[in-house]
Amino acid sequence: MKRDAAVRDLVSEQEWQARVELAACYRLMPLYGMSDLIYNHITSRVPGTDDRILINPYGWLYEEITASSLVTIDLAGNVVFNPHDDHGINAAGYVIHSAVHMARHDVGCAMHTHSRAGMAVSALKCGLLPLTQTAMRFADIAYHDYEGPAIDEAERERLVRDLGDASAMILRNHGLLAVGADVPQCFNTMYWLEMACRAQVNAMACNAELLIPPKDVVDKTCHLYKPHVRRPHGLLEWPAMLRTLDRRDPSYKQ
Repeated sequence: MKRDAAVRDLVSEQEWQARVELAACYRLMPLYGMSDLIYNHITSRVPGTDDRILINPYGWLYEEITASSLVTIDLAGNVVFNPHDDHGINAAGYVIHSAVHMARHDVGCAMHTHSRAGMAVSALKCGLLPLTQTAMRFADIAYHDYEGPAIDEAERERLVRDLGDASAMILRNHGLLAVGADVPQCFNTMYWLEMACRAQVNAMACNAELLIPPKDVVDKTCHLYKPHVRRPHGLLEWPAMLRTLDRRDPSYKQ
């Protein structure tokens, strides 16, 4: 790490707060069983910029991430600021996340996972079924066919085409993708998408007939989950999530 000054002294107060929130999000993922060793990514747009995002250093576990460890890159993949010179970034994370942040200016945070349940549902031809109220929230979820490890920049156009204006997408034979206006909303989307996938995997494992509600009920439920209908999801829950972390290990703020 650069020793001449603390990272907090080298960035704006707005960026520091964004770093703290993103680090908190990283710490929550293993707590709820959604991490993948040193792989996968959560990115957050640097406040006040259109072309800079924060991403995790490649080689760190999610539970090790702190506000000062995050790497700043531009949407061309260039490292703008790296507090830990001995760790770079994962190219696959850059390809997926830069595609989203370039195309969707409403997205402040993007998250990609390889959870067990998410991968299982991504491998099912039926995709995510509206088996539960939680799953019905994602009745209009997007899908993107697998093209191999996401290291080809040419795939970015197809990724954003398939995502459209959705808040979540299943990457077939791969995993899950969630986006949000900010970190709290993005975490909430991914958490409940993960819960929907887990419920489906459990229900299908029972080897019994599945009960799927009528389409009009599914559509109504999906509509009621839209953030503009009642309230954005995640904002009310986020302070509780931070309190959960603070009780366990507040070092994410460092």
